[in-house]
Amino acid sequence: MAKKTTAVPAAALTQTIPAKLLNFRDTSELESFHGVLGQDRAVNAIQFGVAMQRPGYNIFVMGDTGTGRSSYVRDYLKSEAKRQSTPSVWCYVNNFRNPREPQALELLPQDASRFRQLLSDLIDQLLATFPATFEHPAYQQKKSAIDYVFNRRYDKAIELVEREALKRGVAVYRDASAISFTPMRDGKALDETEFAQLSEAERETFHSDIAELEQQLSDQLSELPQWKRESSNALRQLNHDTIRDAINPLLQPLQEQYGSHADILSYLDELQEFLPRLVMEELVEERLLELRDEYAKRSILEDTLLPNIVTHHAEDSGAPVIYEPHPSFSNLFGRIEYTSDQGALVTNYQRICPGALHKANGGHLILDAEKVLGEPMVWEALKRALQSHQLKMESPYSDLGLINTTTLLPEVIPLQFKLVLIGSRQVYYLLQEYDEDFKRLFRAVVDFDSDLPLTDDHVLGYARLLKNRADEQGYAHLSRAAVERMVRFSARLAEQQNVLSARIGEQFDLLAEADFIRRLAGDELLEADHIDRALSAKTERTGRVYDKLFEQMLEGTVLLETSGSAIGKINGLTVMSLGDTSFGSPARITVTAYPGSKGVVDIEREVSLGQAIHSKGVMIISGYLGNRYAQQFPLAISAHIAMEQSYGYIDGDSASLAELVCLISALIKAPVAQSFAVTGSMNQYGEVQAIGGVNEKIEGFFRLCQARGLTGQQGVIIPESNRRNLILNADVVAAVAAGEFHIHAVSHVDQAMEILLQRRAGSQKKDGSFPAGSLNDDIIKRLQAIASMEKEQHN
Repeated sequence: MAKKTTAVPAAALTQTIPAKLLNFRDTSELESFHGVLGQDRAVNAIQFGVAMQRPGYNIFVMGDTGTGRSSYVRDYLKSEAKRQSTPSVWCYVNNFRNPREPQALELLPQDASRFRQLLSDLIDQLLATFPATFEHPAYQQKKSAIDYVFNRRYDKAIELVEREALKRGVAVYRDASAISFTPMRDGKALDETEFAQLSEAERETFHSDIAELEQQLSDQLSELPQWKRESSNALRQLNHDTIRDAINPLLQPLQEQYGSHADILSYLDELQEFLPRLVMEELVEERLLELRDEYAKRSILEDTLLPNIVTHHAEDSGAPVIYEPHPSFSNLFGRIEYTSDQGALVTNYQRICPGALHKANGGHLILDAEKVLGEPMVWEALKRALQSHQLKMESPYSDLGLINTTTLLPEVIPLQFKLVLIGSRQVYYLLQEYDEDFKRLFRAVVDFDSDLPLTDDHVLGYARLLKNRADEQGYAHLSRAAVERMVRFSARLAEQQNVLSARIGEQFDLLAEADFIRRLAGDELLEADHIDRALSAKTERTGRVYDKLFEQMLEGTVLLETSGSAIGKINGLTVMSLGDTSFGSPARITVTAYPGSKGVVDIEREVSLGQAIHSKGVMIISGYLGNRYAQQFPLAISAHIAMEQSYGYIDGDSASLAELVCLISALIKAPVAQSFAVTGSMNQYGEVQAIGGVNEKIEGFFRLCQARGLTGQQGVIIPESNRRNLILNADVVAAVAAGEFHIHAVSHVDQAMEILLQRRAGSQKKDGSFPAGSLNDDIIKRLQAIASMEKEQHN
């Protein structure tokens, strides 16, 4: 009777979609889909978060990877940003008073490139003007006048000494570097031989006269340094005035252009004050002109005068939306680059490289939460920027002593942006728990569901979404059968017949692989068969481990029976996950039971292979036995449960139903049908509870039975609450429909015992007893006998 009531018909083993719902031949007949499918809660939340322009309403988007959360958020932000005002453009300029602290200038988007172009034109004009200006006759005349004043003073001093020397018969010789005195006789200078022939008295007189003349010359030229300083100062002032007079007309158009812009006007005033010195040092200095070519001079001027524009926005382009895939400190906050100059690291404001915060200022910045938290020092710095509304460029390594060279301290830029973090629910709840700042900064939460109800609207929307993807990627249109197969695959991912999986990324991957197979086949439409072949191909690529295990089952290396019966042995079902693939694998469970007081012992736990949930399931078995059968006497048994030929960790309680039936078999010596495999957890009242991976488990045992030959007696027992999760492969459904394989859904332990032990379980009477000859009655009698044996032993 139990078999009839618990057997699941073939029609209930997979998902069916009414034909009237997909009333099209292929997706070419459908309209395009816009937005995100079935995420109304998330859509409303993102709309609220973007519209709420208050501090602290940054957005955290959470959900599973592959649900389309990232692409939808980016698309939505871009569409909204187009309607928002375009933010200012920021640039760094030279701080002429302190080059280590570059200034930041704020410009309108339409002014930035024009401002740079005007300064570039200024550089062209400077190169054309200097040093040509110093060749002008007016300048040369003024320079000559300054030289004349100095030379006249010098000449007058020398003339006085010369007149005195002539009176004493001494000649004065001047060359470029020195002044010398030579004795004369009869108007002719004497050489050394002639001077030696003079008397000693005459020689002494000449020496004395020359000494006095040298002293007189020194006295006359004592103010020579002062004359030189005055001449140099006059020349320097002339050069400055000449440069200033030449520069002022060049700067005037810039000053008129930005006369209403106080910051730029202030910068131009500083530039006007600094420029004469720059021109003098780089364009006029004669010793440098010989060493530098035109390119070198232009490079120096550009590095000194051109603005370093760190953000670029086209006029009326809207607010920026920036996604930074690698949120390192330098990629977010910018960095300062260095060059080597004679072994030393040097830099200037032109080597300031903007980060994502520069680019997103005035708009939106999208980051992956896990990546941000994985980068050193980024999270705390990002929170400081959000709280202070300031973008401060600093090297985090300077505080650690890792950089010992001179660096820049750029001026702080006002920061106003909305940060959008995308991460998992686990990361969100961890930050909520352990980071007080996070609660204040991220008050807008966008939660993407992992699955969607399988409503008519969602099915049709899903078909239109597949059409969009096919059009975007150049795939063929999908036939109605292919859409239906994709819907079934989506439901299989969600493990529910009435649900679609929101992990759209994996479904798009399958679509790409199916279209590849279609192209190889040369078919016009993408059909269900292409999808099936793509799934089979993926299983083939990733199933090496499973195939090896399956071979061991067939060879008998792994002991598993699919026919006959045995006491204390049962086929359990497990799921193994390797990478992105999962498969079901049968596993033999054995139990031994005998009189004693050890209770139910989990061998896996004793050897530290059983994890907490599995051990919990074994302990529940003890609670069930005591509650149902040992109300009138103590439960005094010793039983050992083991998952045979298992050499790794075991977790989960999905084997507790099988373990209980196997324990009862060992206890009352009732053989268990080996043609069945069992999965399901249970509570202390014998109710069977749902488990995960039910489809993979069924298909794993079916594959073994099919390989050994289907007898019509084989099958799987699952929890009744897992009926809605059944979306089995076509070969399993066909075998059930043909009566070659059976699937039973049970809600109570008794139902499973009746199927596996082939006996009536018996319903409990009001007095707690069970009908004579029933399974439950035999269990009570056996436990009672063991308790009596234990009592007699102690007496």
